[in-house]
Amino acid sequence: MDRTGAVVQGAQVKLTRQNESTGQVVLSSNDGQFSFTNLTPGPFQLTIAASGFATQALSGTLHAEEIYVVPPVALTVAAAISEVDVALSPTEVAEEQIKDQEKQRVLGVIPNFYVTYDHHAVPLNSGQKFKLAWKMTIDPVTFGVVAFVAGVQQAQDDFSGYGQGAQGYAKRYGASFADLVSGTFIGSAILPSLLKQDPRYFYKGTGSRPSRIRYALANAVICKGDNGHWQANYSNILGSLAAGGISNLYYPAENRHGAGLTFENGLIGIGATAAANLLQEFVVRKFTPSVPKQSPAQP
Repeated sequence: MDRTGAVVQGAQVKLTRQNESTGQVVLSSNDGQFSFTNLTPGPFQLTIAASGFATQALSGTLHAEEIYVVPPVALTVAAAISEVDVALSPTEVAEEQIKDQEKQRVLGVIPNFYVTYDHHAVPLNSGQKFKLAWKMTIDPVTFGVVAFVAGVQQAQDDFSGYGQGAQGYAKRYGASFADLVSGTFIGSAILPSLLKQDPRYFYKGTGSRPSRIRYALANAVICKGDNGHWQANYSNILGSLAAGGISNLYYPAENRHGAGLTFENGLIGIGATAAANLLQEFVVRKFTPSVPKQSPAQP
């Protein structure tokens, strides 16, 4: 906060430890708060910078099994006539957070880009939403998963209008990949950009098991907006419906059933999101070795 007690939003807080070349950086949220988690015990230093205010530094020591509460920090107006703002912009902070997310792979292999373990994660701009969707689409594991799905469909003779043999497999592969591309870009890039919604799942990680289950299921139909407030997840809902509708353009005629199938596929997509959220909340993090040391999400 400033000397009058007013909240200072977007202040850059950098935490450094001894023998570390780089530190962790977060921005203060709209209530002025910030947090770091999963830190090893020992001394630390905080450097707080905000435009128009003098940079402040403080230090402390984190003991084992301790939650260290930083005393309220009152920033003073910079006395210099001119200043050089060296704080990272929200876009730059978001870019660093995306780089961390792109390291998240289940068992070190399967991409897990659309979850953030930072409650104060900076909203993504439109370009970053499209970039993340593109990274997910062209990941080698994605092509492997699509190949496996197409193989299962061929073995079960799903979408029999495609036929069998190499040609039938190629058609099933193309349809499965088109489903993935349309669902990812519409639900995680196009609509989130237009509706200003965050396509990521904000990991909760705390509270009772029932509360975490409710949180995970609810996040299939609600999401965090770019303004930091929770709202109806129109991006996921409409994205599932749109992807289902588009699939009618390339699936065999006998497998197209108009609006009924579109809504059915849309509901299946929402259910799949709820199931994936449950896995994120209780299973996936245990098998993801490169989780950033950041604060867990809260409802």
